[in-house]
Amino acid sequence: MRRANHDTVLAAIDVGSNSVKLELARPLPDGSFETIHQERDPVRPGERVFTTGIIPPDVADRLLSALRRYGALCRRFGARVRAVATSALREARNKEEILRRARLEAGLNLEIVSGREEARLICLGVLHGKPANARSLCIDVGGGSTEVASATGEQPTNLWSIALGAVRLTELFGSNGRLPFKQLNAMREYANEAIGERLPKRLDGLPHRALGSSGTIRALVSYAAEEGSPHASAKHLTRAVEELVEMSPSERRTHFEPGRADIIVAGAVILESLARHLNLESVTAVDRGLRDGLLVELMRRRSDTRSDRWLLEAAAALGRRFQTDEHHARQVAKISLAMFDALGDIHRLPSDSRPLLEVAALLHDIGNAVNYDRHHRHTYYLITHADIPGLVEREREVVARIARYHRRSFPDPRHSGMKGLSRSEVNVVRKLSTLLRVADSLDRSHHQPVHQIRASANHDSVVVHLRAKAPVDLELWDVEHEAANFKRVFRRKLAFRVQRH
Repeated sequence: MRRANHDTVLAAIDVGSNSVKLELARPLPDGSFETIHQERDPVRPGERVFTTGIIPPDVADRLLSALRRYGALCRRFGARVRAVATSALREARNKEEILRRARLEAGLNLEIVSGREEARLICLGVLHGKPANARSLCIDVGGGSTEVASATGEQPTNLWSIALGAVRLTELFGSNGRLPFKQLNAMREYANEAIGERLPKRLDGLPHRALGSSGTIRALVSYAAEEGSPHASAKHLTRAVEELVEMSPSERRTHFEPGRADIIVAGAVILESLARHLNLESVTAVDRGLRDGLLVELMRRRSDTRSDRWLLEAAAALGRRFQTDEHHARQVAKISLAMFDALGDIHRLPSDSRPLLEVAALLHDIGNAVNYDRHHRHTYYLITHADIPGLVEREREVVARIARYHRRSFPDPRHSGMKGLSRSEVNVVRKLSTLLRVADSLDRSHHQPVHQIRASANHDSVVVHLRAKAPVDLELWDVEHEAANFKRVFRRKLAFRVQRH
């Protein structure tokens, strides 16, 4: 694995529903991070979103003020940045305006991640460095949503996201003041129902001790646990709920910071409901979470050999859901990647575009489940509407375009199917879909006759050497139709040499 550049500064920005956070860190040789700077602003981006459906102008201005400062800090440190937004922006009807302002005013490309992607990043942040056979259960009670993930080592085995958070529940029930028990019971019933709808009734084999990563969980565990203990039992959590309900708002502020005190009752109800549904013995507060997951991902994306195991497993699972020919899909992915690796000096694409090609190859035929004749178009639709943990929204769009152009129309920048892409995205789609078209042709029979492939290039041609275990006449006939497209994109002739064995 290539060593990280330890002069590099990485920046993670988390736009949650209760607060906005920044962490600047430097990767260390052992895979950990040295924190350079941290900030947290309780601007509450989710304020009124869950009842009105929009981020109000005053809240948007507070959010952008924090993001402008974060953007300036990132530029001052020359940081490589990843900024994500979660449930508040996921649900806001005016989210595009917020994203536009973040680009123009703060110089930040803010990404809206799905609930399952949020759960995956939290899981990665909490469990980074865990032994490969360790079983864990991670929970995170945010402002707008709650994420739950089970994992082995640092690899998730299940991801769930529930549209239930401390800010959302507070606004729905007005629980920031003194709360009668009738209202508490209604909140508990609502939380139990929301959790029961999203989490399976039986979750056998999960640990009975969970790791809690959010600020709300850390505050609650600190309040509920016995003095000096980082763990709170289920009984401690129930007792905490009943004590907090009895307090006045001013009394709660003596135990919690102001930005947390007015949502703490809702957070406690959610955590109590989770503990009951998951049959937890205790919750342990950890000081790691989404930002740490972003930093780990940024560090790994600097390596040419970063692991995309979870992403590829998610893509393969989606392919099986639509009953694709998995042997063909994996063969096309194998050939696509072999050409990508061999022709780096020709395509000149960054290494982090490699997994986009692999996912597109694995999913290029899922549209067959709808209709064969136009399956490339149906493939595009299915990918853009799928939740694929490991891909942010723009990456999913690029993957969908690559897969859409594996057949029929050529990915010409002027084609209607290329609308909405940036210039750099057009470049990626044209080049990767061209490689995908060649790879798909080289398994036209769906019998995987090509056993091995290597490619070499000179100033005017690319020669692809194939080792075949069966006749490849159909493949060679089909790939000839792609030679002209290949030359249009890479400005080199395409030739093949076949060796039978």
